[in-house]
Amino acid sequence: MTPLYPEIKPFARHDLKVDDLHTLYIEECGIPDGIPILFIHGGPGAGCSGDDRRFFDPEKYRIILFDQRGSGRSRPHAELTHNDSQALVSDIEKIRLLLNVDRWALFGGSWGSTLALLYAQTHPERVLAMVLRGIFLCRDEDLEWFYQSGADRLFPDYWQDFIQVLDASERSNILQAYYKKLTGDNELAKMAAAKAWSLWEGRCATLRPHHDVVARFSEPHLALSLARIEAHYFMNQAFMEPNQLLRDCERLHGIPGTIIHGRYDVICPLDNAWELHRCWPDSELQIIRDAGHSAYEPSIADALVKATDQLAKRLDENA
Repeated sequence: MTPLYPEIKPFARHDLKVDDLHTLYIEECGIPDGIPILFIHGGPGAGCSGDDRRFFDPEKYRIILFDQRGSGRSRPHAELTHNDSQALVSDIEKIRLLLNVDRWALFGGSWGSTLALLYAQTHPERVLAMVLRGIFLCRDEDLEWFYQSGADRLFPDYWQDFIQVLDASERSNILQAYYKKLTGDNELAKMAAAKAWSLWEGRCATLRPHHDVVARFSEPHLALSLARIEAHYFMNQAFMEPNQLLRDCERLHGIPGTIIHGRYDVICPLDNAWELHRCWPDSELQIIRDAGHSAYEPSIADALVKATDQLAKRLDENA
């Protein structure tokens, strides 16, 4: 197994005010004149962690990470106002201009893959290549699977903990019921819902139990932003048109991509990656046979590091 690269610290940090309300946290790691690569975190609402810097050779890459609106160290925390997919794509362009990047590679998993695809389909001329993990197309059937009927049959014990914050009368539309609690005025009910929502996701993220993943999802600061922002996006079909990412796949023509997806991914089943790969001829699909959804499962982490190493070599050869 190829290990993650050693822990590193940023060489620069930035606060970028993107509108009258939101200010984004941005950091740069690695080397200033390296291959620019943008890490796009999941959720939406999860924010970045120090380990997210470790998928890239710091002697090859200029690693750029940012916390999306309402997430992580961006301000205000867990804010839903002016928080939608189009705003996030616009934010990425503002980051590119701030950091004086002409073209960059994109690295994203789960919702990070969604946002990377949205950005690449909007600004294909700015994208060198993509490494994507745990593809999430945000189709109605994908949301139905994880938040109403499907994944509950694989994890009925975890599902019971997920729905126990809801009355029986609320369970016919779980997403709507959670959204009401997460945007309501009852702070105790809001926090209880946030913790249950986030724990459901953390528990389902790996094929084998992974204490560190569950612990991160259980952290209250992350749970609140993750649950509120995810519910906000999913109640609005991620602010996309039906099947938009597959419909606009031709806009990815000429952009090479590596798709890494666990065969036993319960959060984002493998058909997400399969359908994307079928309509994106420049992509390579790697199905990881002994993993679920999380980037930190050993086999997925191994594949991700190898993919960024190979990308650096290819871009160096073509420079």
